[in-house]
Amino acid sequence: MKACLLRAPARVESQPLELADVPVPRPGPEQVLIRVLACGICRTDLHVVEGELPPRGQPVIPGHQVVGIVEQSGAAGLATGSMAGVPWLHRTCGACEYCRDGKENLCERADFTGYTVNGGYAKYIVAPAAFVYPVPAGFSELQAAPLLCAGIIGFRALRLSGIAPGQKLGLYGFGAAAHVGIQVARHWGIEVYVCTRDERHRSLARELGAVWAGAAAEEPPEKLHASIIFAPAGELVPPALAALRKGGSLVLAGIHMSPLPPLEYGLLYHERIIRSVANNTRRDGIDFLELAARIPIETQIQIFPLDQANEGLLKLKRDAIRGAAVLQVASR
Repeated sequence: MKACLLRAPARVESQPLELADVPVPRPGPEQVLIRVLACGICRTDLHVVEGELPPRGQPVIPGHQVVGIVEQSGAAGLATGSMAGVPWLHRTCGACEYCRDGKENLCERADFTGYTVNGGYAKYIVAPAAFVYPVPAGFSELQAAPLLCAGIIGFRALRLSGIAPGQKLGLYGFGAAAHVGIQVARHWGIEVYVCTRDERHRSLARELGAVWAGAAAEEPPEKLHASIIFAPAGELVPPALAALRKGGSLVLAGIHMSPLPPLEYGLLYHERIIRSVANNTRRDGIDFLELAARIPIETQIQIFPLDQANEGLLKLKRDAIRGAAVLQVASR
């Protein structure tokens, strides 16, 4: 089968993904084989490709927002021929203290799709049936792909922020996750203020219901109850803290971020909180996909063929994607 192989991390400008022929994977016990239709291009993929996340075995096939057709399955709820999604959280041990405490996103021995195991920049993928989601009716494979990470992580970040209906929320960076997250926030009756450096992204934010959109470090016109930083830019932490009300919370939603500058204690005083988001639980995915179907979420996507994965990642790095980038791997 055709797949994009990362043999060693390198800057995406050097076209490090190699389109190669590799064997079709064989499902093991309690796994499913999925014929990939689409795979979202995530900023985490960029961190993997460029080595900002420590390499965990090469070569590897990136991609963790995978949507396809179940080809082989013995699992209940995942019938052969049905459409299913494979997310970032590929497998957990089920035995460590975090798994036992309902915090499987922090599992000591977790595997991650497209990072520690092969992902969806390929014609086929295998995954544990227990960690695969049925894709809700009403979503095409291309529209559904960004929901599998951008959507789920944005949803978890919203939950951890403690934001409530009628309150004011800040979003810093307006890529794939934020453009889904704003739709959830508006559905919950939350006012959204967006800070992002690109006017194309500010325009999309306004189209999706932001009451205000300004530059990346610009001060919003109102004090905010909570904010989420999606951009991997540590320098945004001080201005984001400064824009919070007393008792406000700041959530850092990326898996990688540039160094944080020194913080004056006054930015944290009055019980302001900083917390990170690490991965997701299966419950996050189930709850989000059910909500996404009810709203319904409409993803804005830019499509690339599999052999243009390097180009898609480069455009993502340059903030040239309006909404989410998606690889179209095959048709139904």
